[in-house]
Amino acid sequence: MTGTLDHQDLLRNRIFDEIEIGETASLQRTLTTEDIQLFALQSGDVNPQHLDADFAASTPLRGIVAHGMWAGMLISALLGTRLPGAGTIYRSQTLRFLAPVRVADTLMVQVTVLAKDADKHRLRLACSCINQDGVTVIEGEAEVVAPLERVERPRTALPEIHLGAGSQQGLQRLLARVAELDPLRVAVVHPCDAASLSAALDARDAGLLSPVLVGPRAKIEAVAAAGQLSLDGIDIEDTAHSHAAAARAVELAASGQVQALMKGSLHTDELMSAALASSAGLRTKQRASHCFILQTPHYPRPFIVTDAAINLAPDLPQKADIVRNAITLAHAIGLAEPKVAILAAVETVSPSMPATLDAAALCKMADRGQITGAILDGPLAFDNAVSAAAARIKGISSPVAGQADILVVPDLESGNMLAKQLMYMGDAASAGIVLGIKVPVILTSRADSRESRIASCAVAMLLARHFRTGFLYTSDAADA
Repeated sequence: MTGTLDHQDLLRNRIFDEIEIGETASLQRTLTTEDIQLFALQSGDVNPQHLDADFAASTPLRGIVAHGMWAGMLISALLGTRLPGAGTIYRSQTLRFLAPVRVADTLMVQVTVLAKDADKHRLRLACSCINQDGVTVIEGEAEVVAPLERVERPRTALPEIHLGAGSQQGLQRLLARVAELDPLRVAVVHPCDAASLSAALDARDAGLLSPVLVGPRAKIEAVAAAGQLSLDGIDIEDTAHSHAAAARAVELAASGQVQALMKGSLHTDELMSAALASSAGLRTKQRASHCFILQTPHYPRPFIVTDAAINLAPDLPQKADIVRNAITLAHAIGLAEPKVAILAAVETVSPSMPATLDAAALCKMADRGQITGAILDGPLAFDNAVSAAAARIKGISSPVAGQADILVVPDLESGNMLAKQLMYMGDAASAGIVLGIKVPVILTSRADSRESRIASCAVAMLLARHFRTGFLYTSDAADA
């Protein structure tokens, strides 16, 4: 993954005499919220159709869409860097805007040479932008003066620009995703402190949960009274202590009376031991693992970090399940083909560093169809996984480097430290969930903010919907 520049690192133009009628070039780009914000910043076009989710939802387009010229800009980039490339002079451009472009749409931008004028060295090219569903969103024609001299030079490494996409924006987008879903019936296990009880009631008030409080009734009511919290209309399953609360909550989940579990003021081990007991009926073929969904102003998209809470030092088969669980979560939140970075300290495979060997093996498992639904690469150091500039400087050519959706850490300690550094020093908003058992487990910490707890509940709703609409774990009889 190191060494000489490849074709992606070079700009090499096509001179007029070698260009043929019918010749084509293309590029692919996925629209992000940050793309829209950057275009608005540069152009001054702050039309709320592009920037205000509430306003955009009330318009005929029913949601935020890209500025039309954002896609037109991609056509310009294609003409200026690939066909004809460096030295091209734009003469004219027509565009017809046929369909909106929305966040997460992936456009295939293509230009095709229609005609050549030898006297003026001009080309006429058909231009199109087609989305991931095969819908042509823009079409038109360009006229350019093609270069007469060869240009071949290293591609300029652009600085990375990050906008402050606040955590509240991320939470609001997440809540908008689940607004039309019915509240999830959830067993809240031992909510015997103010933080966990308030979280359950806040999620109820937000329309996310229909909570069943499982624990000692007297303690729960005392916490509610002390915090002036109303328990009117809420079911309480009275148990003697936290162990009994975990066992009863698992019974409710196994019998289908609740659709998810939510950790209260008991220890994580206590809840997970009950959920993964052989007699509980919730185990699956896949190993249980935890995922954080994080969003920081310093990265242009939400991403998943796994596993930072359950598996202490996973071996290769366990890491494979951790990856599969993270892919399932990515699909549930709307990523059709997530990019998975298997993290290590270095990018090269080294027998003295087991994490690099596991990373290489996981990628080979993906090549052989043992892990599906995502694009894997590794080993990748953290900087190369999240920074295209860092990857380019190191000569790494990878479909994952610089744009990872999932970061798979070598062990729990590194994952826990990474996630908490991002939260406390990187201003990351977070949500936490456990996968690999038959129902989602909302696993929050005593230190989590109200927003983090609400976001975790919304993620559980998306995951539960994913389970209802066709995803099934393959077996119940696994080691956990």
